[in-house]
Amino acid sequence: MTNTQVTHIQIDNYGPWTVTPEPRREVDLQTLQSRLFADLSQLFGNREGYVFFSRFDNMIAVTNGISLDEHALVQESVANRYPVTMSLSVATGTSPAEALETATTQLQNAGSAQDKSRRQILRGQTIDEEFRTDEDVQIAHFDVNDATEKYTDRLNEFDTFIHIEQGYAELMRYMREAHESLSFFVGGDNVIAVCPDLGTAEYQDAIDHVNEAVEVELKVGVGRGQVAQEAGMAAKHALEECRATGEDVHLDF
Repeated sequence: MTNTQVTHIQIDNYGPWTVTPEPRREVDLQTLQSRLFADLSQLFGNREGYVFFSRFDNMIAVTNGISLDEHALVQESVANRYPVTMSLSVATGTSPAEALETATTQLQNAGSAQDKSRRQILRGQTIDEEFRTDEDVQIAHFDVNDATEKYTDRLNEFDTFIHIEQGYAELMRYMREAHESLSFFVGGDNVIAVCPDLGTAEYQDAIDHVNEAVEVELKVGVGRGQVAQEAGMAAKHALEECRATGEDVHLDF
C-alpha cells in the first residue's frame, strides 16, 4: 500500500499582485514563475522531493520524508528572495489524489488565494517516521513511443507539440479519474505520474485508453521508494527496460 505525502504550493495574492499598481509585463511574470519553479525544484529536490509546476501560481510537490520545519525553511527562503510569498499545505493519503484533495481543502479553509490577509500559511501533517515504509511512493514515467521519428523529425514544432499535449491531456485526465493518480508533463515527450498501488493491468489500461482516444502510443516504467526521488529513479530504469525489450509496461519491483 502506498502512502503519499503531497504539498500544495500556492503563491499568496498572486492575481491582484500582477496588476498592482498597474499590470506588470508578461515577460517579467513568466520569468518570475519559471525562476520560482526552478528554485522550488532545487529546494525540495535537495530534500529528496519532487515539484511539478501545475499552473505555476499553484504547484504540487511530493514530499515524503520532508518535515513541516523543512517546509518552513523553504517558505522562508522564497520570502527572502522574491516579491511574493507562498502558502504550503501538506497532507497524506493512500492515493496521491486523496492527499492533494485534503491539502487543497486545508489551504482553502485558511482563506482565498486572493485574500490580502492570508500570508505564508503552513498547515497539515506529515507521515510519522514509525509509519514510513520503502514502498510509500509509486511513480510512473511515461514516454511517447518513437516521438522523434513520428513527430519531431516529420512535423513542425507546433504540430508536434499538439500531438504530445493531446496524449498528455488524455493520460492526465484518465489516470486521475480511473486510477486516483496525478500526472504531470515534464518536458519533451515525458509525463511523470504519482500513483497509488497500481499493477501492470492498470498501467496497460491507461496506455490502451490513450491510444484509442487520441492515437498516441505510450510506454511506462514504474518504480517504488520511500521518497519521491528514489521511486522516480527506479521508474527511469524501468523505462529503459521498456526501450530495450519493447514492453509497454515494466515495473521495477
